[in-house]
Amino acid sequence: MTPEERAGLDAEVLGERRHLMSLAFRMLGTISDAEDAVQETYIRWYRLTEEERNAIRVPRAWLTRAASRVCLNVLGSARHRRERYVGPWLPEPIPAHAFPVASAEDPQERATLDDSVSTALLVVLDSMTPAERVSFILHDVFAMPFDEIASIVGRSAAACRQLAASARRRVQQQRAGRATKAEHDAVVKAFAAAAQGGDIAGLIAVLDPDVELRSDGGGVVTAALRPILGADKVARFIAGLLRKHPKTVVLDQETPDGLGFALWNDGRIMSVATLEVAAGSITNVRLMRNPNKLTFWNTGPASPAEETESG
Repeated sequence: MTPEERAGLDAEVLGERRHLMSLAFRMLGTISDAEDAVQETYIRWYRLTEEERNAIRVPRAWLTRAASRVCLNVLGSARHRRERYVGPWLPEPIPAHAFPVASAEDPQERATLDDSVSTALLVVLDSMTPAERVSFILHDVFAMPFDEIASIVGRSAAACRQLAASARRRVQQQRAGRATKAEHDAVVKAFAAAAQGGDIAGLIAVLDPDVELRSDGGGVVTAALRPILGADKVARFIAGLLRKHPKTVVLDQETPDGLGFALWNDGRIMSVATLEVAAGSITNVRLMRNPNKLTFWNTGPASPAEETESG
């Protein structure tokens, strides 16, 4: 291989980083874990001899398989690591369209793929076995054939097909009864307005009587160490949180789960809430407060609140 060809191959391989991050995030549920998995994938690539690398016809395919195996190993140890986590563990919320799949040109397909990184779906994926999760993501999101998945998971193609089907049923159950985007967004806007105004009655009005709130502080910031159940308790928790931080601004924020909201303070996002809505009420509130899982949100432009004040 000539130096020019080698440079071209290196550029092609490094150009797959976004694709690999998209895959690894869906597999693992946090940006930091995904970054570690992608780094390990590249380490494995550069450990190959030059002859071995030259023999690989499609680097993206090799990298995808390698990254999937890395993620499978990480998922195998994840439950043990979570036992040491302080309070509830939640997947990392990300902005809408943060990790689209490049082939998604149809708007409906794009929406489906955005949903594949929603916090609600990642919670469901987290309840699956590693083999189920990997089989489902590789087939249903990245359209990988089951015979290729089998070589990654270490099962037969038929077994991988069954694993993906089992995972798909769980996903469909999670989506059943979910509100339309318009209904979801209207309820969330009402919730955000009531939260900003400290209106407990207004909060209760849009919460399902059996609503559950989970907040993830990771032991870094204050958060509820156990799920909060019931409309009255959830409303008072939200109102109390905002009373403790009177300078906090509640702003609508588009997420893969639909409209959510972000809590801004001093030009930074301190919390991101994603919500599930069914039958006109909020059934689940997931509040991310762990700053280690909010870095994606705090690397962009100034907050809308700051831009409004400066304008």
